[in-house]
Amino acid sequence: MTEPEPVIDRWFTTGPEPALIGRRCTKCGTYQFPPTGEWCPNPACDSMSMEDTELSRRGRVWSYTDAQYQPPAPFVPSTDAFEPFAIAAVELEAEAMVILGQVASGFGVGQLRVGTEVELVVEPIDASGALVWKWRPCSE
Repeated sequence: MTEPEPVIDRWFTTGPEPALIGRRCTKCGTYQFPPTGEWCPNPACDSMSMEDTELSRRGRVWSYTDAQYQPPAPFVPSTDAFEPFAIAAVELEAEAMVILGQVASGFGVGQLRVGTEVELVVEPIDASGALVWKWRPCSE
């Protein structure tokens, strides 16, 4: 039996404390996610030197909504019966950025408010076991 694999390679870790993998400019410190560019996203910086870095595991809900439509693969495979889910835009304060992601299984818009603290978790996206990152409200 093989270990479950991330849906998108090198965008997040899957260990006991999963983390999103971003990039950080070595000149000005600006962060980038997803980690796809080789140049600094800061228009005031001309650096071409980016390093991979783990981003904060916790943040606060900046905005959220219900997904009442079926998105395309690989986000929700078309072979599974679609069930609506919540999506949260989460602000990572240290990185000064907002990252969009699904909300963890068992949670919906009823458990979210702007400012709710959330943490990154990794869950299977479907019966295949492929993994995705999601945001789970923290118990306080």
